[in-house]
Amino acid sequence: MGNERSTRFEELYEAHLGHVTGYVRRRTGDADDAADVIAETFLVAWRRLDDVPPGEKARFYLYGVARRTLANLHRGQRRHRDLTAKIGRNLAADLAAAPIPDPEYPEISAAFGALPEDDRELLALASWEGLDNGQIATVLGVTRNAVRIRLHRARRRLARELERRGAGHLVARASAAPSAAKPDHLAPSGKAGSA
Repeated sequence: MGNERSTRFEELYEAHLGHVTGYVRRRTGDADDAADVIAETFLVAWRRLDDVPPGEKARFYLYGVARRTLANLHRGQRRHRDLTAKIGRNLAADLAAAPIPDPEYPEISAAFGALPEDDRELLALASWEGLDNGQIATVLGVTRNAVRIRLHRARRRLARELERRGAGHLVARASAAPSAAKPDHLAPSGKAGSA
């Protein structure tokens, strides 16, 4: 019985894959979506093989399954777009209602903004998110030692940028990285001192 079922499905698949593929591809522009719909169509056919009519009628049955699968895909995409738009609108409203305060140390903010993106991300993960080297390594997908070296270099570049801007007296403040740093400050609070 199992072999008969497998043989019937293989024959169905070979006879109608091209038809189903054409049907689906003409109705969706995305190759990944098309592949998913085709796979789902034949999965349904396998599960409900006893319901699949014989001969040429099988193609029309498969078209019906593909049509319903496409409809589900499009509904899901619409829901996803609608939800994304709603979340975006709510987030924009929330952010507009709570403007970012001026940084306590604009010199640090300017120097931080002048750094390369990779340096800013490392320093932000250490200061704003309060992550240690091991945690940063997990986020970035690198070794703990690589984080230690890169973080040291990023802090040196920040110090040089502060010196270049005549704000060398803020180097100690900008280089510290306590776990409780707040994101509305580019540098943690603490005792300012000279480097």
